[in-house]
Amino acid sequence: MIVTTAQLFKHAYGKYAVGAYNINNAEQAMGLFKGAIQSKAPFIIQISKGARAYTDKRMLEAIIRAAGEIFPEAIYAVHLDHGDEATCYDCIDSGFFSSVMIDASHDPFEENVAITKRVVDKAHAKGLSVEAELGMLGGVEEDIKVEEGNACLTDPAEAEDFVKKTGCDSLACAIGTSHGAFKFKGRQSLHFDVLDKIKAKLPGFPLVMHGSSSVPKDEVDRINKAGGTIKDSMGVDPAEYLPAAKRGVTKVNIDTDGRLVWTRVHREYFQAKPGDFDFRPPGKIFIVEYANFIASRNILLGSAGQLDDLRKSLGK
Repeated sequence: MIVTTAQLFKHAYGKYAVGAYNINNAEQAMGLFKGAIQSKAPFIIQISKGARAYTDKRMLEAIIRAAGEIFPEAIYAVHLDHGDEATCYDCIDSGFFSSVMIDASHDPFEENVAITKRVVDKAHAKGLSVEAELGMLGGVEEDIKVEEGNACLTDPAEAEDFVKKTGCDSLACAIGTSHGAFKFKGRQSLHFDVLDKIKAKLPGFPLVMHGSSSVPKDEVDRINKAGGTIKDSMGVDPAEYLPAAKRGVTKVNIDTDGRLVWTRVHREYFQAKPGDFDFRPPGKIFIVEYANFIASRNILLGSAGQLDDLRKSLGK
């Protein structure tokens, strides 16, 4: 059952965070739905601009619709991840999305406000929610690249001003995370002090953590053992997900970890069976492995076991 992100955030706020997982194909969709049902958790399906162009946006939407029929007990929202203004409008007009994210964080503050406000006005007219971003995360994700020296944390006072001027429904904050598999050098924690200050300025307002993959060392080690060359990778400590949720983070974006699971499964399979060329056996393995991964992350987010109570709150 597709619901709005606003409905998910209302139930989650201050208690747990909803996992927002990017998908690009049928195998990821099946693993995501299976893992969510396995852990009895609501979730958010994220579709990026790149994912919509990977095959065809209609193909991906059809896959999600089919998964919703296969798993009728699932409760989820469909969200555009890191959209530009034109892509936001296309998704708003499609009638398929629960919410969109407009990412104008690379623009000056006032221009970010103006762009976000235009998207908010159009989305709200159709009953959709809008996520915006303030501050810049470092790292690389698809066509987004921010050098470490240019990354900056979200200013709490600016966040308050930004939300008032734009009317956005949730805000992605830069609190120390970054995109990709190479987030940190050495041991680094989230900036909970900044998060506390933002929450104080915006009490009850849903906050979002981007770039929150944990980049599990065992996954990276297994990839490298099977011929990969991923070095010096480090992600967010997943033990910090729930403390962030208690501070108003209602949505945690996880993408890189899913790609690592995909890469590990396929590298190991074809290394062990170099004469095989059927992609379906490793695809089946991936679905199971990804489902287990999703369930494990939902436990850490605190969203596991929330499905029945959410259904009651929705009157379903």
